[in-house]
Amino acid sequence: MKISASTWVLFLSAVAMGSNTLAFHHSQLPSSTRQPMEESRRAVMEKALATFRAVTTAATAVSLPSTLLFPSPASASGGATAGKYTTIPIAKRRYYGRVQAGVHEFLALGPKMIEADMSAATIQRFFDPQGLVVVEAKRQDINGQCTKKDGACKGKEVRDSIYNDMKASMYLLGNAFRINQTKAPDNLPTVQAAKAFFKEMDLVEKAAKKGRPGDREAVGHYAAALDILDSYLDLVELPPTNSGWYDQEFSRAVGDSARIT
Repeated sequence: MKISASTWVLFLSAVAMGSNTLAFHHSQLPSSTRQPMEESRRAVMEKALATFRAVTTAATAVSLPSTLLFPSPASASGGATAGKYTTIPIAKRRYYGRVQAGVHEFLALGPKMIEADMSAATIQRFFDPQGLVVVEAKRQDINGQCTKKDGACKGKEVRDSIYNDMKASMYLLGNAFRINQTKAPDNLPTVQAAKAFFKEMDLVEKAAKKGRPGDREAVGHYAAALDILDSYLDLVELPPTNSGWYDQEFSRAVGDSARIT
């Protein structure tokens, strides 16, 4: 038995129309004749409901979509679809370069970390708040003409540490790996892994500020961060730290593709 959607619509409309029609005529009749009409109206509705139950049973046998019979409240799509097909590819183009560049610099700390000398130039550079140009200076002239009185139209560049840029890009990339828009960022495995990495590296940063040689405790935090970083890279679909991929340098500019080629 095949029941079309149009048949269902006509049936349900007929039930509703019959009920409304009977109610209208019933209100126009004298009180002496309303009782028989009430019984007639009740009989029609009972018959309609019986038919409805019979057709519902038949619909189950032919796998009629339940959403046609009992539509659910309208809800916005955009959670899983937006995350899987829009947000993640865009995030990869924006942050893959920055994350990979950060991993490259992080792994470069290894030889000096083994020496446990927190005053080493490589370690200091990684945490230097002026060590990386995050936003290059842009000229502020108009059509090639500087209109400022002091003639300073070159603009100012924005600087931060390599570590802080790595933290920001790791968090933003991890936050994009969601299956819907209702889940809090802190509940995402990617964000949780990123924050666990930050927790260890924040302690290394404090040790670097002190600059003490022979700081074995800081080395332990670096080793723990290395293990966590591999978990994070796997979650955001990047190669592990021991793959040799990060031996090269990476551009931090927004990429043209979401791939790691």
